[in-house]
Amino acid sequence: MPRFIIQALAAALGFWIASKLLHDVRVDGVDSLLLAGLLLGIVNALVRPVLVILTLPLTILTLGLFLLAVNGITVWIVTLFIHGVHIRGPMHAIFTALIISVTSWVVGGILHPETRRW
Repeated sequence: MPRFIIQALAAALGFWIASKLLHDVRVDGVDSLLLAGLLLGIVNALVRPVLVILTLPLTILTLGLFLLAVNGITVWIVTLFIHGVHIRGPMHAIFTALIISVTSWVVGGILHPETRRW
């Protein structure tokens, strides 16, 4: 459970960084950030595996690059339910997903050095 909370906070931090770096990403408040991080963790646990399996042929055909679109779709799903997070366009959702992934990777490497691979 603590690892899930840390990942949710890292995702919230990623949403915040994306809102500062990308002009078409807007977050209304801290409560929206925390809810978005929590919901992204739930969506990644429940919906993302189904999306990965359904899009496996396309993922294989693109040598894994379609997983970027799957990550963008999961971020977009979060914005449908959290009205304080606004992302305009699919490319910004993909870039936001990339920023969240890098942020989660760095936070995980700092807080759990035994699993660090860098």
